[in-house]
Amino acid sequence: MADSFTLNTGVKIPSVGLGTWQSEPGQVKDAVAHALKSGYKHIDAAFAYGNEAEVGEALKEAFAAGVKREDIFVTSKCWLTYLRKPEACLDESLQKLGLDYVDLYLMHWPVPMNPNGNHPMIPKHPDGSRDLDTEWSHIDAWKAIEKLPATGKAKAIGVSNYSKKFLEELLPHCSIVPAANQIENHPYLPQQEIVDFCTSKGILIEAYSPLGSTGSPMFNEEGVQEVAKKHNVGPGTVLISYQVSKGHVVLPKSVTPSRIEENMKVLKLSSDEMESLEKIHKTKGVTRFVYPPFGVKLGFPDKD
Repeated sequence: MADSFTLNTGVKIPSVGLGTWQSEPGQVKDAVAHALKSGYKHIDAAFAYGNEAEVGEALKEAFAAGVKREDIFVTSKCWLTYLRKPEACLDESLQKLGLDYVDLYLMHWPVPMNPNGNHPMIPKHPDGSRDLDTEWSHIDAWKAIEKLPATGKAKAIGVSNYSKKFLEELLPHCSIVPAANQIENHPYLPQQEIVDFCTSKGILIEAYSPLGSTGSPMFNEEGVQEVAKKHNVGPGTVLISYQVSKGHVVLPKSVTPSRIEENMKVLKLSSDEMESLEKIHKTKGVTRFVYPPFGVKLGFPDKD
């Protein structure tokens, strides 16, 4: 199985990374530190996660212990209230991470929000609706992000949570084609339309929530259990291997040392095993994908 993939910049990105979304404060540092000691070479972070300072503490300790910066691939993401000034958001992340650059910098969502609203992260109107920046499009935001590689602060740039609709809007205006599109992806939500579109454009898919969203019953799915029993592994290993077998970078999140180690194990799945996993969404898949921070649909079909 591939231990890395190649971005359209020519740079290699490790196929399995540690996700830090929803990792509780006080646990993130230990999780990242254990991952780096266990051999992880890829850490996925974001300004909006609110824990980059702890990630930075773990990175600092790892570097002091002899880990080389150039051997660790670090991702961060620009938050929506910063899409008029992405370098400012990047600078804040770099300061917290204790880094001079990130290897990949993503637009977190294609939804600019009012940078002068009543909340620094999710500004709202008096009626409770989201206070969007209607005079600054995601295309404008991307053009601002395209300036970052020249600063040396971001080696590659990409997008996150982009549907085919949004990418079709964006690509004709790109000077730099996004290197990656980070999306939720697992057998309940394979999002084949956007996966195929990105593949055709040389944009690498990164899968977050590969084990299912919080509370997902996917570990108990019969198809997943069958493959796990056949290989004498846990269902998490199957779901991570499913992504790598599809050519996707996969970003499992955990703060449990044993699970962090287990998530590094990747199996070579047969075509029959992959087919059985691909069938799951046809009967159990998500029928309506709503972006949690906004409560609005952003271009995904009702059914993959």
